[in-house]
Amino acid sequence: MASIRKILPANIPGEFFVDRTCIDCGTCAWLAPDTFADRNGFAYVWKQPSTERERIRAHMSVLSCPVGAIGSRMAQDYTLAEEKLPEPIDRNIFYCGYHSSKSYGAASYLIHRPEGNILVDSPRFARPLVKKLEDLGGVDLMFLTHKDDVADHERFHGHFGCRRILHEADLGRETASIEIVLRGDDIHNLAPEIRIIPVPGHTAGSCCLLWKETVLFTGDHLSWDPGKKSLHASKHTCWHDWSRQIQSMKRLSGFSFEWVLPGHGTRCHLPVPEMNREMEKLIGRMTATS
Repeated sequence: MASIRKILPANIPGEFFVDRTCIDCGTCAWLAPDTFADRNGFAYVWKQPSTERERIRAHMSVLSCPVGAIGSRMAQDYTLAEEKLPEPIDRNIFYCGYHSSKSYGAASYLIHRPEGNILVDSPRFARPLVKKLEDLGGVDLMFLTHKDDVADHERFHGHFGCRRILHEADLGRETASIEIVLRGDDIHNLAPEIRIIPVPGHTAGSCCLLWKETVLFTGDHLSWDPGKKSLHASKHTCWHDWSRQIQSMKRLSGFSFEWVLPGHGTRCHLPVPEMNREMEKLIGRMTATS
């Protein structure tokens, strides 16, 4: 839990604050931008909530903070925030919240479908979230974009009996029991409306999931930079091979999608032609730094 004794000096005085245990995962800054922002490697409160919506978004940030770095000087009721998570995004797509420190605060998502729900990457195994997932029909499959964001996958598998999917190049000791192992660089058709696209680069086994030619779940391969208002790929956090990530991005540019839902970074929604143009510009920037 956040401690007033560890409060960061950048916080504006008032009810909510961020303390020094913050790992700068960026969650609160994009989840509640009217309250939180980033500065010098930490999040901070730049404006105290002044409306009911701002307060609920701040509460959602408290619930989703992976390290409990957000605190309040007053007792809080998080009931409304718990009701908001998972949060609908688009066409049966939900943002789960409840980020895990085991994945450095990566976001996870739920695809709600009659054939069985798919959990994309692992959130924290939090009881309020688990109950809401049960109410939505449970979890049939857990798609893990890469080895960094597996978090509490074993607990979700044990509770829901969901089969887990991961590329063999990213298997490790903690994921040796994965039920469905992807191999090679071929595209995998998980269902008529779902394709898994290997995108090695960030890690050797990184993969994206494309839902109905509309929503792309990107793991740590691709995100949106709200400051520069452009798509972003991080060379600094490319753990495997930057040249391969460029080739993977070129491959990805051949698909149509409107949404980019990343594990780390800000999500974005653009018309397909504009998304295509942004992809072309990103590839140009990436190539210039190779």
